[in-house]
Amino acid sequence: MRTPAPKRVLFVQTQIENAGAQEISRLVGAGLTARGHDVRHLFFYARTGGADDVSGVEVCAEARPRGPIALVRLLAEARRRIARFDPQVVLTFQHWGDALGAPLVWAANRAPVIANQVSPPELVSPLARRLDRWWGTIGLYRLITTNSKETESYYVDYPAAYRDRLVPVPYGCEIKSSPLDRAAARRSLGLPEVGAILGCAARLHPSKRLDAAVRILPALPDVRLALAGQGPAHDDLLRLAGELGVADRLHLLGELQPTAIGDLLAALDVFVFPSAVETFGLAALEAATAGVPVVASDLPILRDVLSVDGREGALFVDVADTERFAATVAAVLADPGAAETLSRDGRALARRHSLAAMIEAYVGLVERIDREGRRS
Repeated sequence: MRTPAPKRVLFVQTQIENAGAQEISRLVGAGLTARGHDVRHLFFYARTGGADDVSGVEVCAEARPRGPIALVRLLAEARRRIARFDPQVVLTFQHWGDALGAPLVWAANRAPVIANQVSPPELVSPLARRLDRWWGTIGLYRLITTNSKETESYYVDYPAAYRDRLVPVPYGCEIKSSPLDRAAARRSLGLPEVGAILGCAARLHPSKRLDAAVRILPALPDVRLALAGQGPAHDDLLRLAGELGVADRLHLLGELQPTAIGDLLAALDVFVFPSAVETFGLAALEAATAGVPVVASDLPILRDVLSVDGREGALFVDVADTERFAATVAAVLADPGAAETLSRDGRALARRHSLAAMIEAYVGLVERIDREGRRS
């Protein structure tokens, strides 16, 4: 069997920020680079500096385009950069990365596109959904990955030509360790060294329901909440904390680089994950595999992802029930034995969600396209 020649592989995404899709593309890109492929990451615009420690990054615009002229300029710049790199395989991430990236690639050099579906339909605009459906049906996507059975279920009513391209590639996770002990990790983040601290790493967006985590603070005296991320809910969270009289116990850390997430997890007593909708729940998995007790929304997808060998690696609760949510967190804080059990069961999830297996799956897709050849 011949060894596939290294390829020029391009990742196309909407915006730079530290979120799940960007983390997965970073990990997969590093894995493909280790196999000898020439990997680049193209972002339409920069929302944050979240790719500062990623090599091979290009950005088409410094900010989200405002108005049709700015959008046309961005798309023209993206097409120019794609044509200049002349990729042999393209992986698109995020709904606009898929919907706009695929036709841009077709216009630039017609390289085969692997679209990656990672967004709940509720968070995708009708236009992006419509374009995605067309591209997958007419073959502008060569393959379409889904990160979970939950995601795959969104496409059950799509045309057969679209569904035939679906390939399941569950996320794997990088163990987010830290060389720092708890006290040092807290100092590095500007957090108090003593006292219980809850935390979450997520975009500050209403869909993440981080307000539910703020609402439990009045029932947990002396407990603090540290949130790592940025987004449109920032001011609303501060306002809510002020109204509840807990502003001094809410710490908004801003966006952290991937290498600093391990420090955040080392600083926490409990990781809370009150999200309203998920296709996987990567942040909760990262916390659990790092050994941090996790209390998460009672969503079927989270119960699936955060379990292995019949054991659940997290506690699940209706986070809209503030009293019950607070009581569940309080029980973990008050019972070191229960916390240790959660920590042990969480670490065991790494066996199921292997980073190496995910990277190998993507390597296999690139090699599959190489075997099938490029279509004109």
